[in-house]
Amino acid sequence: MLIERSRVTIVDNSGALQVMLFAVNGKNNRHFARVGQIVRGSVKKAQPNGKVSKGDVVSILITGTVRKISRKDGTSIRFSKNMGVVVNKTSGEPIATRVLAPVCREIKDLGYNKVVSLAPEVL
Repeated sequence: MLIERSRVTIVDNSGALQVMLFAVNGKNNRHFARVGQIVRGSVKKAQPNGKVSKGDVVSILITGTVRKISRKDGTSIRFSKNMGVVVNKTSGEPIATRVLAPVCREIKDLGYNKVVSLAPEVL
């Protein structure tokens, strides 16, 4: 789970490297996000010639967290860092053309097939 002001490493080639969360989208004023949710954040570190620059406000799809994710079949999975992909706010399509790290199977189950097709592996 990620809370507001958490840092997320961006694992695509959009130009953003690190984003700080400041809003979790959804009902009932949720203050935490899980894998598969879209959150809003501010870019804190960016590459010089990317599509996204430092200070931009972007929407991020959470693709992996340090906190363990338990599945219905009894298995669990966790990552070494909090990871996300920059997506379009309205459609949920990724801005980038490549995803550089594996994504969770839950992303596929939620219907983000474009992100899954760009990822090198689904865990």
